[in-house]
Amino acid sequence: MRRENYLVARMLHHIRNLSSAEKALFRALKTRSKTPKYGLLYHSTFIGRAGLKNKGRISRYLANKCSIASRIDCFSENQTTIYGEKLRQQVEDRLKFYETGDIPAKNIDVMKQAMEEVALMTQEEPPEETPKKKKKKKKNKQEGEAMEE
Repeated sequence: MRRENYLVARMLHHIRNLSSAEKALFRALKTRSKTPKYGLLYHSTFIGRAGLKNKGRISRYLANKCSIASRIDCFSENQTTIYGEKLRQQVEDRLKFYETGDIPAKNIDVMKQAMEEVALMTQEEPPEETPKKKKKKKKNKQEGEAMEE
């Protein structure tokens, strides 16, 4: 596992959102102007589709889901896109909730459903095992001579 991936996976979601605005933060500190309120995630299409009132909420929600996705990607044994698709759908559902008021599914229910799908996928496709070659034991010449005497 690469150290950078591990560090990103361990990062808190709000730090991930602000760390994307690092360049703008130092520029603001240098010029003594206002510090950036949001990071690069603020320019995402998800946040662009949200209303003015909900941009900060969606920005934090998206940072949270990105944090969860990076942890799953870093620490899971099986690489799959199922978790990412489910997390993306949760962000879509949250946007719809802010627009229409439809209550989205809870995170625990969505993650259980994703775990079941991953389990079904791994049962259908067992990993191909390569046959292992038996290693022959090499006798040391000295050991062979000692046994003969």
